[in-house]
Amino acid sequence: MKTPPLTDIRRVVTALSEPALIRLITEIDDNGPVPPRSSGRIFPDFAPHKVRHAIERAHALGLIHTRVGGGLGLTESGVLLAEVYDVTARWARRHAYPAPTGDFAGRIRHTFALLAEPQVHLALTNGEPSSLRTNAGTPLPDAQAVEPGLSGPWRLLTQWLRANPQAAGFAAGELAA
Repeated sequence: MKTPPLTDIRRVVTALSEPALIRLITEIDDNGPVPPRSSGRIFPDFAPHKVRHAIERAHALGLIHTRVGGGLGLTESGVLLAEVYDVTARWARRHAYPAPTGDFAGRIRHTFALLAEPQVHLALTNGEPSSLRTNAGTPLPDAQAVEPGLSGPWRLLTQWLRANPQAAGFAAGELAA
């Protein structure tokens, strides 16, 4: 299967890297549907408008649906994205990326940004792991050890994007606005 273009990957990882969206998807994945009007209790560290925006984005991307009674549940696409988030965060934690300590959403955001780097995209797409460098030209930390594992988050993200082409279109429209 064809790898999505770098422009699509960049747009999608930007759209999917919002901390409140990451928390919303993983909260529902880990603990089940979010009951109606309980997002304030579940996400006390986010301003209400951030949670509303994350819910709107998740609906627009087809990641969540409103259940009978008003609660929020994950769609199949949302469940698959939660898996992408989990694999990405595990890779980042295992490789102390971007730093030895960090939070779940931060690790995902930084790793998604790394996957959208042109040189990383090229290396993973063409199977040239020795060329893995950041956009600034610096090699990845311990690139030889990191490369095989980075293909896991990359593969899942590109599979998710191929299965959800509407995400690239949504992200392009939203970011252009």
